[in-house]
This record gives sequence, C-alpha cells and structure tokens, in this order.
Amino acid sequence: MTPIKFGTDGWRGLIADDFTFDNLSKVALATANYFKRHKKIKNGIVIGYDSRFLSKEFAEATATVLANKGIKVILSDKISSTPMVSLLTTKLKAAGGIVITASHNPARYNGFKIKGDFGGPARPEMIEKVEKELKKVLKSKVAQAHSFEELLKKGAIKKIDFTEVYVEDIKTKIDIPLITSSGLKIAYDAMYGAGQGVFSQLVPPRAELRNSFNPSFGGTHPEPIPQNIRDLSSAVVMKGCDIGIATDGDADRIGAMDENGNFVDSHRIFAILLKYLVTEKHLTGEIAKSISVSQIINKMCEKYGLKLHETPVGFKYLCRLMTERNILIAAEESGGLGVRMHLPERDGIYIGLLLCEVMATRKRKLSELVEELMIEFGWHYFNRVDARMTEKEKQQTLAAYKKGIKSLAGYPVRRVQTTDGFKLFFDDAWVLMRASGTEPLIRFYAEADSVFKLNALLKAATEV
Repeated sequence: MTPIKFGTDGWRGLIADDFTFDNLSKVALATANYFKRHKKIKNGIVIGYDSRFLSKEFAEATATVLANKGIKVILSDKISSTPMVSLLTTKLKAAGGIVITASHNPARYNGFKIKGDFGGPARPEMIEKVEKELKKVLKSKVAQAHSFEELLKKGAIKKIDFTEVYVEDIKTKIDIPLITSSGLKIAYDAMYGAGQGVFSQLVPPRAELRNSFNPSFGGTHPEPIPQNIRDLSSAVVMKGCDIGIATDGDADRIGAMDENGNFVDSHRIFAILLKYLVTEKHLTGEIAKSISVSQIINKMCEKYGLKLHETPVGFKYLCRLMTERNILIAAEESGGLGVRMHLPERDGIYIGLLLCEVMATRKRKLSELVEELMIEFGWHYFNRVDARMTEKEKQQTLAAYKKGIKSLAGYPVRRVQTTDGFKLFFDDAWVLMRASGTEPLIRFYAEADSVFKLNALLKAATEV
C-alpha cells in the first residue's frame, strides 16, 4: 500500500492510486478516534466536499465511518467550499470539520482537509495526533455496522444546506446593497470549483465563467494565477467589467483582474484591504503575513503604527495567530487572506466581495487603488518561479545557499533571514529560496522596485 502522507492541514493523494476508499476509511477512522476525545464532540463533526471526481462519494464514506463510531455528522447536501465548512463548524460549535478537497491541485488529486473547532486549518499538533491514530489502524479492516443510508435514516448523519447558511452570513459582513447600487460590473470565474453557483446569490455578476460541474476542471489547474485565468482577463475587457474575481478549487483562494484585464496579485489585494480597514473603517489590531509576502505591508504597518507578525509559509501559522492574538488581517502569497470580522480562514468569495466594497466605497477603479498605494509606498513588483530539478541538483542548490551568497546579478546581499528557507535582502529588493519537502522542487520568490531588477534577481537566483 502507498504510504498515506499528511501535509499542511490534511492528506492529499492521487485518486485510485493512494487516494482510495480503503485508505480514506482508515484516515476517517483515525480522525474519528482523535475527535472522540474532543470536549465538543457531542455537537458532532461537519463534513463538506468540493467538485472533484468522487468527492461526494468520498464524503459519504467518511460520514459513514464517523457515524459508525457514534459521532454525530453534519453533512453538506451539495458541493461546498472549504470556508463554508469552517463557518458551519463555528456556528454549530462542532468539534471539527472535514473537507474532501485537493484545493488547487490538478484534477487527478483529491484530499482530506481537517478543520479545528475554531474554524480554521488544523494545527500541526492536531495533525500529528491524527497520524498517531492512523498508525494504529493502518493494518486493520474498518468495520461498518451500518450503511450510509441506514445512518442517514436514523439521523446519525444529517444533511443541511451549507450554502444557504454561508450566503446569509456573508450578507451580514459585506455591504452587499452598496456594491449592487454602485453599478459595479463584476466578472466571476469559479474555475469549475466549489464557488460555482454561490457568488451570484450574493451579487449578480455581469459575466460568469466556468461556473458549472466539470471534475476535470477543463484540463487546467484550478489555481487562480495569471496563466490559468486568461479567459477571465479577456471577459473583463470584452464585457466592460470593473473587476474580475477568480476562486480556486475549494474557493478559499482568490485571484483578481483590474478593469484593463491586468492581474492584481494577493500582495496588492492585501495592501488595498489593509488601507481600507484602517483608514476607512477605522479598525485597528495586529497584522500577520507569510515571509513570502510583499515588504509594502511592512511599510504600511510602520506608517499606521501596527504590530506586524511574519511567519513561515503556510496559512496554518497565520491561523494560529488569528486565534491567539488580535489580528486584523492575515495573508499569504498564494491568494489566501483572512480577516478578523469573518474567520481565521482563507475565503476567496468573501475577500473578493470585500474588495468590491472598497471600490464601491472609495469610488475608485481597481487600477487606481493599486496606483495610489504604489505612489504612497513605492512601486513593488513580485514574481515566483517553481524550478523542477533532480534531487542531486536540489541538494547542490541548497548547499550553495547554505554556504552563503554575497551578491546576485551584481546586487550586493545586505542581510539574510532563515525563518523559512533563505531570504536574501538587497537595496529595495529581496529573494526567497525555499525547497519543497516532498518533491524535487525549489521555489524562488522575488520582489523589487523595478521589473528589470526583479527579473535579473530571479534569473540569477535560479542559476546559483
């Protein structure tokens, strides 16, 4: 049997290879054994699922295992996003949540995300305990005294409409009437993911893309990055929209396009929202960001007098801060943002609508909001390169960075940070090198005050 490997907040694998019903039942049993001791277990476990192949069936199989262990199960009655599961977990005061999803991974993958009772990604120590339970059950056969239908009939598994609860909750947190009355023209791209059929229940978009059931995701990865959402860029321009919003496979990440069809990355979205929450909403608190997020946030926090926390890459670190400190907004580089007024969780639809609220309130185009920030805090350009290499090449690159880099592309290194990988600081620029722990892959992130410097640094960083 292929080993079951847990990642950030759960387990992902290839469907019919390691992600099988047999392996899933063992992971579900290990999760049930962990949660059985939880103080809120009488309130049950919330289970949702995305639009991937067999996700509904995998969710039902998971529910069956948990219910056979005497755990009350609240199951989504249709496709649901990861933020929906987190929201329902908090509203029902459940012990935890499970989402059958592989997020932004290709269609061949599926996954098993675990959520804490606080409504966010499972903490590393939670995952470790589930893994310990898994070792105990790996070689045993999972006994099922009752079928899914029997458990549903007797009420041990209860189906409810997650979408309805989510939509009504969002209406209390976003100024929907302001957005609709402003005449803002929105294009929404669900990327065939779990956001399908949800956005239009909140704000009717002028254009909708990939807003239907297609488990193959149309042959692309459901990750809202420029190369995957070119059709959204075209639709924004052709339909005369003010903004384009895309959400990933489980709708917790966001990608955006301005009115000219230009991609607006999560760094700029973060900065726009931070400025709005502080200067327009007059909110305060602490700020958190991953090490790979723009230095513009550092400059903004310094100006606004806000304490800034910087974490290793991974929303689990940001989530912990959001549950332990008064974090106003937290974000990672890959399109995941969380806001105090909502959940300690990423939510692409909520963040997209909050961005629309900013535009409607300030009566500014998205490109104008970006330009305003750059004029005030300086121009920042960001890019990332994922370099696939042999394990030998990977180790050679790591060794070179460990030895020390004095300059790249003629730019002298001013200091080095090793919180997560190697982050090299230059004058008005930085480069971060992080190695994947599971693949022969190194990620290179860079930011600079000019596109020329950015490209030169990235090229040199990958050639070390």
